[in-house]
Amino acid sequence: MMKHLKFLFLGCLMLLMNGVALANSKTDWKEKDQFHTVMSQTFHPAEEGNLKPIRERSEEMLSKALAWQKSPIPTAFKKQKDIQVQLDKLVKGTQSIRNKIQQGAKDEEIKADLTALHDIFHEIVGLCKE
Repeated sequence: MMKHLKFLFLGCLMLLMNGVALANSKTDWKEKDQFHTVMSQTFHPAEEGNLKPIRERSEEMLSKALAWQKSPIPTAFKKQKDIQVQLDKLVKGTQSIRNKIQQGAKDEEIKADLTALHDIFHEIVGLCKE
């Protein structure tokens, strides 16, 4: 009986340790999450034809993109150089959208640029693997 309890205890301990390891394997990156909030709150309405959120928040989006670009890339991510290249593209694209909005660009142009920016965002997220 004692032998069975010992194996049960060890099995539970191993499951607990695996759970902790899995929970810790997801690396947080505050600036990524902050950019994602603005992206999702502007891109999804644009998909439905509502460009008001991106027109009102393009400066905020640029600010979040710049903060993300300047933040240290978590060391757990294996493709740091690729991530930095894509972050640079993200900032340039965000600056371009902000400038076009300030110059009165048409909705179709802003929507196309925002869609391309959304794709770059997802490329970065895809590179954020440990």
